[in-house]
Amino acid sequence: METTATDTLLDTSAQDYERILDAAEAAAAPFARTDLHERAHLLRSVADALDATASELVPLAAADSSLPEPRLRGEVTRTTTQLRMFAEVVEEGSWLEAIIDTADPDAHPAPRPDLRRMLVPTGPVAVFGASNFPFAFGLGGGDTASALAAGCPVVAKAHPAQPRLTAAYARAIDEGLRACGAPDGTFGVVQGAEIGRQLVQDRRITAVGFTGSTSGGRALADLAAGRPDPIPFYGELGSTNPVFVTPAAAEDRSGKIAGEFLESLLLGAGQFCTKPGLLFVPEQSSIEWLVRTAVADDSFRLLHAGIRQSFLEVSQQILDHPEVRPVAVPEQSGLDELSVRPVIGVTDARALRRNPQDLLEECFGPFGLIVTYTSIEELYAAMAVLPGTLTATVHGTDDDPDAAGLLGALARRAGRVIWNGWPTGVAVGWAQHHGGPYPATNSVHTSVGATAIRRFLRPVAYQSVPEANLPSALVDANPWGIPRRVNGRLS
Repeated sequence: METTATDTLLDTSAQDYERILDAAEAAAAPFARTDLHERAHLLRSVADALDATASELVPLAAADSSLPEPRLRGEVTRTTTQLRMFAEVVEEGSWLEAIIDTADPDAHPAPRPDLRRMLVPTGPVAVFGASNFPFAFGLGGGDTASALAAGCPVVAKAHPAQPRLTAAYARAIDEGLRACGAPDGTFGVVQGAEIGRQLVQDRRITAVGFTGSTSGGRALADLAAGRPDPIPFYGELGSTNPVFVTPAAAEDRSGKIAGEFLESLLLGAGQFCTKPGLLFVPEQSSIEWLVRTAVADDSFRLLHAGIRQSFLEVSQQILDHPEVRPVAVPEQSGLDELSVRPVIGVTDARALRRNPQDLLEECFGPFGLIVTYTSIEELYAAMAVLPGTLTATVHGTDDDPDAAGLLGALARRAGRVIWNGWPTGVAVGWAQHHGGPYPATNSVHTSVGATAIRRFLRPVAYQSVPEANLPSALVDANPWGIPRRVNGRLS
């Protein structure tokens, strides 16, 4: 794919599309057979290639996104960190879930054959990246890293808002793969809205990773489910990330909470999937007033004109609701075509319960809604209408009588429950979970962290197969030295 610094991405031709998908299909079997250390080396090679070309890639991403270069340099580091983390995950081996039950002729109620089970790659994976994190959730981001770690070739759909970055980013990934002998077709890039829909329905694609809007993701999810052979769709679609301030916390540190809420809300111009879009506070607290006095009339540049238009429409729609009043409603005129000023409204828990469809629409950008409540019972009632979410936060005190109940209730609605912190910032690690009930993402799996690899694997049991024909992970000698469960015991 070739682009210049000023053009738009051209749709992939039918001929190139078939070539890329055929290559991915051909690469699936040899790539799945790669030794764990070889696959880990491949991931580190891609990370090295991205580090080596960061000085070229960052200015291109900045020109596409209006994001500051220091932020983008940090994002490159995050991207290469997660690639190297997945290399460690691959080598550690427990993700294979290797299990051996040796033959037992005396087993009851019937003799048991030799059974050996492990996870295997599903095959080529389609990845749809995001515009708000051009690197970490882009062509070589977490979905691609976890799919390659699983042993799956990747066909990435380029984001139309990244015409300058796409070709250079794809070239760096490809160079890293080629440097360590990855099969041709291990990674490819396609472009075009219709091509994206075609990709999800392509018989050669076995799973989809997506980060983007609820409407766009749901359309693709329906296509994946409607195939003659439905495939898994792992989509991070939307999240309100509610924050609940208990009466004790409001009395203890209202000023600190108000200031940190604004800081988290406006981080990255409110264009994080973990932005705290809802803040629940006691009705008599001073937090609403403190937010009103602290919010500045600053402007923020958004990623592209489509996000700006959506922000203006959705924020105004919520503020126009008769049960919402403004906290901060600055004049939006006089700004350039990408800039906006932050908007914050306030409603109450009773209104939220009556109007969840109107008041809980996600507004991407620097928008927040404060929700006041008069009792903990009212807070629980409002919680019942909240959609699934990536994160939910409780601000309480050490001896808070309401904290334990709130944390337990929120664990049923969120993938990550936070105590006295803020949701922006998603650590890359083994214990991370970046998911949650719909529409946050697929409710069972994460898109960040070591276990993201599980999305692109499926179990296979081998019965009475001679050792010479078994995968290396299941032979008696355990040549890869991975953790296994043998006859019920971990070893």
